[in-house]
Amino acid sequence: MIGERTITQVGARALAVSREIGGITILFGQILRALLPPRLDGRELIKNLHKMGNRSVPIVALTAFFAGGLMVVQSAPFVQRFEATSLAGWAAGYAVLREIGPILIALMFSGRVGANNTAELGTMTVTEQLDGLRALAIDPIQYLIVPRVLAMMVMLVCLTVIGDLVALLGAAAVAKAVLGIEWGIMYASFTENLTPQDFLHGVYKSCAFGLSIAVTSCYFGVTVRGGAVGVGRAVNAAVVAAAVSVMLLDFFLTYLDV
Repeated sequence: MIGERTITQVGARALAVSREIGGITILFGQILRALLPPRLDGRELIKNLHKMGNRSVPIVALTAFFAGGLMVVQSAPFVQRFEATSLAGWAAGYAVLREIGPILIALMFSGRVGANNTAELGTMTVTEQLDGLRALAIDPIQYLIVPRVLAMMVMLVCLTVIGDLVALLGAAAVAKAVLGIEWGIMYASFTENLTPQDFLHGVYKSCAFGLSIAVTSCYFGVTVRGGAVGVGRAVNAAVVAAAVSVMLLDFFLTYLDV
């Protein structure tokens, strides 16, 4: 009986995950269809750009600064042992630009912006505001979803660029404070050992991460059931799904780039 119950639970969970993946795929197709030809509400797009991007800069900058410093602290024993001060900037910059920066900022973005987006759309769904838009012949996908998706993609790329710059400054500051490495040496290490491809690799990832966070957060927001309790469950599911999608995309994008 225990074996049958376990198999039943695993099967039910697999079917639930399949339904969610199918629903997200259908929503993604509807977003693409709404973009051909593109007809956007400019005010809604600008409002979301400000809300999702400008207000996220302080927390992203703070996180990125200490992430860059952490990379230097982690590499400090090896730098001191082998006296490889000229490679300290490369070690920190390579990790930040290609992996740590895009992933960490995407997870912060998902927790702040993605969760808030799911809660907003979920509240609109349970209060039947989306049904009201449909009654007025206004497509919720075109009016609400598309501007949010575009805003998340654009702002996550911008935040990643800002975060990368702040992280490099944090790495240089911590290297000066902990290892006594001068700013000029760190700058030379950055410029001589890092390439534009390292930077662009992280930008490509952030664009894909932004799309996945946007689509998953919108999907769980517009499919809420069960009132206020359902909104809470949807927010939790959206954050988890976004984190999983970010990790999966990071693996495949890194694998394909190698």
